[in-house]
Amino acid sequence: MLVLALSGCAADMAYRDGRTLVAKDQVEEGLLKYQEAMKRDPDNAIYRSAYLDTRDRASARMLEQADQLINAGKYALAAQNMQRVLSMDPQNERARAGLRALEMADRHEKLLAQASASLEQKEFEAARNRVSTVLAEKPDQARARALMREINEQMPQPPAESGLSKAYKTPITIEFREAPLKQVFDIISRRSGLNFIFDKDVKSDARTTIMLKNSTVESAIYFLLMTNQLEQQVMDANTILVYPNTAAKLKEYQETVVRTFYLSNAEAKTVANTLKTILKTRDVVADEKLNLVILRDSADAVKLAEKIIATQDQAEPEVMLDVEILEVKRSRLMQLGVDWPSNATLTVLGSRSGDGKNLTLRDLDSLNRNTIGISGLQTTVNLKKTDGDTNLLASPRIRVRNKEKAKVVIGEKVPVITTTISPGTGGFASESVSYVDVGLTLNAEPTIYLNNEVGIRIALEVSNLIDRVTTATGTTAYQIGTRQASTFLQLKDGENQVLAGLINSEERSTGNRVPGLGEIPILGRLFGTQTDDKQKTEIVLSITPHLVRNLQRPETSVAEFSAGTEANFRRKPDVAPRQTVVLPGARPAGAAPAQEAAATAVPAPGAAAAPNDPSAPQKLPLSNTQPGPASSVTKPLPPPAPAPANTVQPPASTERKE
Repeated sequence: MLVLALSGCAADMAYRDGRTLVAKDQVEEGLLKYQEAMKRDPDNAIYRSAYLDTRDRASARMLEQADQLINAGKYALAAQNMQRVLSMDPQNERARAGLRALEMADRHEKLLAQASASLEQKEFEAARNRVSTVLAEKPDQARARALMREINEQMPQPPAESGLSKAYKTPITIEFREAPLKQVFDIISRRSGLNFIFDKDVKSDARTTIMLKNSTVESAIYFLLMTNQLEQQVMDANTILVYPNTAAKLKEYQETVVRTFYLSNAEAKTVANTLKTILKTRDVVADEKLNLVILRDSADAVKLAEKIIATQDQAEPEVMLDVEILEVKRSRLMQLGVDWPSNATLTVLGSRSGDGKNLTLRDLDSLNRNTIGISGLQTTVNLKKTDGDTNLLASPRIRVRNKEKAKVVIGEKVPVITTTISPGTGGFASESVSYVDVGLTLNAEPTIYLNNEVGIRIALEVSNLIDRVTTATGTTAYQIGTRQASTFLQLKDGENQVLAGLINSEERSTGNRVPGLGEIPILGRLFGTQTDDKQKTEIVLSITPHLVRNLQRPETSVAEFSAGTEANFRRKPDVAPRQTVVLPGARPAGAAPAQEAAATAVPAPGAAAAPNDPSAPQKLPLSNTQPGPASSVTKPLPPPAPAPANTVQPPASTERKE
């Protein structure tokens, strides 16, 4: 018993020490004392309640401070606060999520810094990839969105195949007429360093004609594939697989990508329907609970889907409606004159019946001024004037999304009882109660335009109780007066509009006069009473829209972009002008025809040069089986000065007759 008593005293002392420490804002130390008290007395509910309450309050306060520090850009201090929360409550999910968000923000800052450096060095693809990584994890990152706009402005069209090396953008000039297709790819491979692998179903005798000047390897490959019904698959940084463009081969070779799009504003079902309509894809799943869309398609289709969703996943415009509704009621009552009695009652006093109603002949014989009573001769002088002014003001502020309905009701609900009698013997009756809104009802539906104007469809109804009617069965009904107005108006942001004119004016004049005498001008007031009652009610509606957020126009690169053909989403190469490349056998600018002839060497039939000699010409016949024009490629002697590293000199084809 002594041990238990000492343990209880120690627990109580720890609890008191914990309260003292918490009061001094030493929360962590106080929580340790609370834990000590709970350890000594585990069944004490007071200790546990104090511990949990203090921990939750302190955690909420520290997390709120952390949010403020994050908004101020002090991420290190915010992380310290979250670590303190986790030290008190290791299972606090909000603090864990906050630390993960801070780690992500730090990683994003580093990626954006690297992207900015890459952009300064004109490495557009590297910068774009880093910014895309940030936007995929946090689409509303302001700095990343601004940097992406800058990248799109400097590089209007991204590379079609980001997995290929820089050789894909190598300038080239080629001219072939009815040349073997694979031989043309061989020439491109030699000059660009790209490797081509052909599917077994690619025709070996396929021939093509292509003439490109000052173009790129990308354009050459694109046009060769398009004109010969072929497709490509990038295998690595410098290898391309070429295969026939058939449904079976596309299923066999075309790689697909699964991408999950987390939506911030648009509805997943709407976005999924848009992708199905535009991309003609079937593998789209919309998760309405998590508001995300999962897409499985080719890499080109996924890139298009990303741009489509970027234009559709926009925050809904919102507007704040400042509404003031004023009801001004003025009443004037004038009652002036003398209210003379309109009737008199004679009563026989002292009759034998006692009530003056049942009289006998003897009672009539004894009638005199002492036995007849007169009542109802009451005269009232009226000198009354009443003035009343009533102002009813309602000033609600409503925040409404674009093309959504808002409703404001100010008043009361009046019960309306409906009695239903069932047919048949006995006629069972049942009553049901419904309620009718009486007062002020305002309906507003805004439409927000891109020029910062707001169209508002307004419907205003003001009703009031006029009279209460009781039916023969005892059911109470109400007579309700109502005034309604509806309109559609278009206002600028911050423009005020006053709608007035809902006026109800009533004038009633009632006279009670003595016939003849009451008709005399001026003196007639002494022989009658005149009551003039005037009531005027006017309703004024003032409305002012304030734009909270309008729809942001997307960048041009997002609003309009190439989407390939009906059968293929691969876009065509960039057709921007390229630098002029001097080719073997091609006439430089300003050169004479003789110089061109001297620049091209065609070997004699049967002459063969060493294949490893770079100065020896290379002969590439167009066909080994059929006579006709032949295409030969020559490689000139090395010039005295080395050419720039990025200059590519593809061969020119010449024609000769066998």
